Amino acid sequence: MSHNIVALMPMRHSSERVKGKNYRAFGDGRPLFQHMLDALVSSDRIDKVVIDTDSPVVTELCQKHYPDVMLIERPEHLRDGTTPMNNVLLHDISMVDSRFYLQTHSTNPLMTVKTLNSAIDTFLARYPIHDSLFSVTRMQTRLWDQLARPVNHNQAILLRTQDLPPIYNENSCLYIFEKATLQERQNRVGHRPYMFEMEPFEAQDIDEEINFQVAEAIFHATRGKL
Repeated sequence: MSHNIVALMPMRHSSERVKGKNYRAFGDGRPLFQHMLDALVSSDRIDKVVIDTDSPVVTELCQKHYPDVMLIERPEHLRDGTTPMNNVLLHDISMVDSRFYLQTHSTNPLMTVKTLNSAIDTFLARYPIHDSLFSVTRMQTRLWDQLARPVNHNQAILLRTQDLPPIYNENSCLYIFEKATLQERQNRVGHRPYMFEMEPFEAQDIDEEINFQVAEAIFHATRGKL
């Protein structure tokens, strides 16, 4: 069966920098991955939600609480932490057919259904002029390279940071792409991508323990308000 939009959320059982983060209690006590998963299954734009995992904990919880979510057991050769995400995604799209795919991470627990739907609507409205979409966070700060050279400003002209031309950080919260884009380019980002700007509070990505603590503090301060 082919779909129009399939959401992919890959996650490993082990995590090197934040132990067990995907199923660690976050915010209101739910495992971290359930926050993003609940947003995905609540979106009426998404036809099917797919989780690729080698985690018995995640698998058991999904089988119990999310019977409509498709589970893909990650093959042994794709389980190493150094495996490129694109290799995992290529395996996933071979298992479930769709016109478009939306990929996100369990480590983006503050992203809302409203933002998910907005990203999908934005992409569909701009396709095929733009062949893919990825989320970004606006930055207006003075950046320097490793040789102390200014990247986005003229050091002889001291502009206020709010007057600097914006530069954008690929925040890894979500990607939307066609199957052919990933297969041909070995990349989620196509030839003509659209940058979808997200609010910084929603764009928290948990890589380190400090990210977990900051995201949880934002959750407690803003839940019900995002």
